[in-house]
Amino acid sequence: MSAGWIFCVFVCVCFTSGSLETLVITKGDVQSDSETSTARLLKKRSVSSAEIEVQSVKVDCKVTSRFAHTVMTTKALNKANISQEVSFEVELPKKSFITNFSMEIDGKTYTGEVKEKEKAKQQYQKAVLSGQTAGLVKASGRKMEKFSVSVNVAADSSVIFILTHEELLQRKFGKYELMIRVKPKQLVQHFEIVADIYEPQGIAFVDTYGTFITNELLPLVEKTVSDKKAHVSFSPTLDQQRKCSECDGTLIDGDFFIKYDVNRAHDIGDIQVVNGHFVHFFAPASLPRVPKMVVFVIDNSYSMVGNKMSQTKEALVTILGELPEDDYFAIIVFSSDFVVWRPYLSKATKENVHAAQEYVKTIEVIGGTELHNAVIHGVEMLYKEQRSGTSSENMVLMIILLTDGEPNHWPKTLPEIQESIRNAINGNITLFSLAFGNDANYGFLDTLSKQNNGLVRRIYEDSDAPLQLQGFYEEVSSPLLSEVNFHYPDNTVNSLTRSHFKHLFNGSEIMVAGRLNDLNDINNFAIEVSAKGFENNFELKGQTNPQKWETIFPDEEYIFGDFIERLWAYLTIQELLDKDKGTPEEKGNTTAEALSLSLKYNFVTPLTSMVVTKPEDETKNDMFIADKLTEEERGKLDRYGGFIAASHSYGSYASTPTYYVDGDPHFIIELPEKNDALCFNIDDEPGTIFNLVRDPLTGILVNGQTIGDKKVIPGEKVNTYFGRFGIVHEKFGIRLTVSTKEISVFDEGKQAKFFWTETATVKGPNIDLQVIKDRSLTVTLRNSVKFLIILHKVWQKHPYHQDYLGFYTLDSHLFSSNVHGLLGQFYHGLEFEVSEPFPGKDPKKPDAIMFVKGQELVVTRGWQRDFRQDVKNGEQVPCWFVHNNGTGLLDGRHTDYIVSGLFKTI
Repeated sequence: MSAGWIFCVFVCVCFTSGSLETLVITKGDVQSDSETSTARLLKKRSVSSAEIEVQSVKVDCKVTSRFAHTVMTTKALNKANISQEVSFEVELPKKSFITNFSMEIDGKTYTGEVKEKEKAKQQYQKAVLSGQTAGLVKASGRKMEKFSVSVNVAADSSVIFILTHEELLQRKFGKYELMIRVKPKQLVQHFEIVADIYEPQGIAFVDTYGTFITNELLPLVEKTVSDKKAHVSFSPTLDQQRKCSECDGTLIDGDFFIKYDVNRAHDIGDIQVVNGHFVHFFAPASLPRVPKMVVFVIDNSYSMVGNKMSQTKEALVTILGELPEDDYFAIIVFSSDFVVWRPYLSKATKENVHAAQEYVKTIEVIGGTELHNAVIHGVEMLYKEQRSGTSSENMVLMIILLTDGEPNHWPKTLPEIQESIRNAINGNITLFSLAFGNDANYGFLDTLSKQNNGLVRRIYEDSDAPLQLQGFYEEVSSPLLSEVNFHYPDNTVNSLTRSHFKHLFNGSEIMVAGRLNDLNDINNFAIEVSAKGFENNFELKGQTNPQKWETIFPDEEYIFGDFIERLWAYLTIQELLDKDKGTPEEKGNTTAEALSLSLKYNFVTPLTSMVVTKPEDETKNDMFIADKLTEEERGKLDRYGGFIAASHSYGSYASTPTYYVDGDPHFIIELPEKNDALCFNIDDEPGTIFNLVRDPLTGILVNGQTIGDKKVIPGEKVNTYFGRFGIVHEKFGIRLTVSTKEISVFDEGKQAKFFWTETATVKGPNIDLQVIKDRSLTVTLRNSVKFLIILHKVWQKHPYHQDYLGFYTLDSHLFSSNVHGLLGQFYHGLEFEVSEPFPGKDPKKPDAIMFVKGQELVVTRGWQRDFRQDVKNGEQVPCWFVHNNGTGLLDGRHTDYIVSGLFKTI
C-alpha cells in the first residue's frame, strides 16, 4: 500500500503528510444521474515531507491578438523508498477552454483525449465497474475553475504534469486582463511565470501586479514593452520565496495580473488574416456617449431581506448619483405586486436624482416574486416616453432587472413569461439581468436576457455586493453606438460569427471572425460598418491592405500555431452555446455544430469531456475525466460547496451545514466540512410525536407528529410523513403550531392564525414568519435561529397520499452545546470516516464501512431530495444511508426521542 501523501498544484503545489487511517480523497457534484466517490483506506504510516521534492513550476503564456495560450508545467520527484500518491490541481479562468492535459511518469506519457460528453460518460461507467475513480472539476471563487487528478509515483521516480488552456480576452473598462492564480503552498526550486504579448495594432500600455507581490518581490517582476510586443516575467529564487530567512513558508500565494490595451483610431478597426481565417476588432476611439432611458426593476420580495436588500439599496443610491443629466430613468420595485416610484421617466437632474435616492432608502421587503408584470410595465413606460418626443430620437432603451429568486406568482410557466416579455420588447429594448445569490434562477434569467439583446450577471452574496452591482452598471452605463452592423463583400467570406450587435459600450470591443473563400481575393475585401450614434447615423467604410498580411506576424516566438483559426473556433463555439432562439430542430443543429468544433479543435466545453487513463498499479488503470462548467452549474455548485464530478461523483453539498427531514420521513445531515452527507429513515406508527430539536439553555424545542397515508394497501409497508410541527421558545413565550392546513402562533400574549392559501408576512415581538402561498413557511426566532417548513401539496382526490410537511434548519449556529434531538444532536458536527466502497445488495448502490462513535456500521450510498428550491421535484443530495432507524449513528435508539405531546419534552 502506498503512503498517504498529497501535494497539489493550482499552477502551484501543496502537500500534506502524516498518519492516516482512512483518507477521503474527494467527493463532488454531478450534472447527471451518475454517481461516485473516492475513499481510500490507507495503512497508517508517517512520511517525512523532505521525501517529496517539487522541482519546478512554470506558467508560460502567449497572447496574440487577444487570444491567450497558457501552458502550466509542474515537475515533482518522489525521493522516498516507497510509492506515494500525488494529486495535481489546477485553477484556470472559467471562460477558458482546456485543450490538453498530460502526465509523464517513468518516461511514459499519458495524454488526455477530448470526447463527446455522453461517450466519455459511457466509457467511464464501464470503468467504474472495475473500481476505477474520476477526477473532479470545481468552481473556485467567482472567476476560476479547478480540476484535480491523483496518481501513484514509484520510489525514486518523477512525475511531470502539463496542462494547456486557451482563452479569448475580453476588453472591459478599456483594458484586457490576464489572470494567473499561484498558490504553491511551499517553496519551489524553480518557479517561473512568463508572458509574451503580441498585438499588431500596437500596445498602448502594460500594467502588472500581484496580490502577493511585496516590496521585496516587486523588483523581480520584469517588464519590457516595444511597439507591438511585451514581455513579462517573474522568477524568484528559493530564498526569495521565503516569508523569512529561517521560514519554510512561501510568499507566493495569490493572483498575478497582466493588464494592457492596444492603440486605436477612429476607423473601421483592425482586421487580421492568417491562413484563410480573419478576425475584425472594432472599438473606435473618441466616440461620444449616447444618452439612455433606463428602468431599474428591483426585487423587494421577502427573500431579499437583510443584507441583499440593504446592499441593493446602497448600490442603487450610488448608481443614481452617477447618472448623466441627459439620461432618463424610472424605478419599479416588485414583490407579489409592483410599485412605481413615478408613473413616468424622469430626467436625471440633481433634484430628481436626490428624490429617487431618498425613495430608494425607504424600500422594504414584502411578499413573493412576481417579476412579469413589473418588467412589462417597464417596457410600456419606455415606449410611452419614446413616443412623447421629449427625449432624443437615438436614445438607448434598457431595463436593468435585479432578482434573487424566480417568478412564483405569475400563473404561466417560465417559458411563457419569457415569451410574453420578448413579444412586448420586440427587439427594441435591451434587458440586463442581475442574479443576486445562488438561489436566483440563473438559467431563466440568462435566457430572458439573451432573448432581449442583453446578458445576465451573477452577483455573489458577499460584503462587496454593492461594488459588484456598481461594476456591472459601469460596464453598460455608457453606450457609444447602437444597432451596429458589419457588412463584408458578398461571396468572399463564410462561417461568419455574429455581425450584428445591439450596442457598443465605452471601454469594450466588438469582435467578428470568419473564413475567406479565396485568400487571393482580399484585394476586393471592402468593409462597411453602420450604426446609430450620438446625433445621427454612424457609417465607416474601409479597404484592406493585402500586403499587410505577409508581414503582420514576423515574430514566430510570440505566436502559436493557427491562432486566428483557433480564435474563430473559440468565438464560434461560445456564440453557438449562447443561442437560445429557434425551433427544437434548429437548436439541435446548433448544439451539433458546437460539439463538432469542440472535438475538432480539442476544446473542453460544456459539450465535451477530457478523458485520461492513468496508471494506478500493476493490475488496473485509473480514469480521470474533466468537464467544463456552465455558469448555471457554477451557481448550483457554489450553493453546495463547489464540486462537480465529470462522471462518477457522489454529488453536491451545501456550503453551510444543513439538517432536515422530509419525505417518509428521511433525515438528512449535510456536512460541508467533510463534503459529504449522512441520512437515515425513522419508521414508526402514524401519530407518533418525535423530538427533533431540544436546547435547554436557549429554551428552544421542536417536535413533529407523523401522519400516514389515507389508505394502506394490505401487506404493504405503512408510509409515514410529518404532518404537524410544534415550535417553542420558552424564553419569549412563543408557541408555533404548523399543520398542512393552517399556521397558528402565540407570542407574548398575542395570537394569530392564518392559512397556506395566501402569501403573508407576520412580524411578532419575537418571531417573524414569511409564508409563500402553498409552498413554504420561514420561521425566524428573533436574535436566534431560523427554520424552513415546506408544504407538499398532493392531489386532493389521490386515493392513498395526502399533504405533508418537511422541516429544514437554515441557521443553527446560535444553539448551545447542549442541543439534542433527532436533528439537534448533529448541529455541532460529527466525526466519522468511510472506507473504500464495495459492492452491496443493489449493484447501483455500493456499501462501505463507516467508523462513527466507536462503532463500525455498514452503510449504503443512496440519494435523498432537498426541496428548498424545487418543491415539486427536489434536488438530489447523495448521502451515506445508515440502516435500522439510524442505529449506531443516533445517540440511543429512535424510540428514545418519542414524546407525549407536541410541546412536551418527555
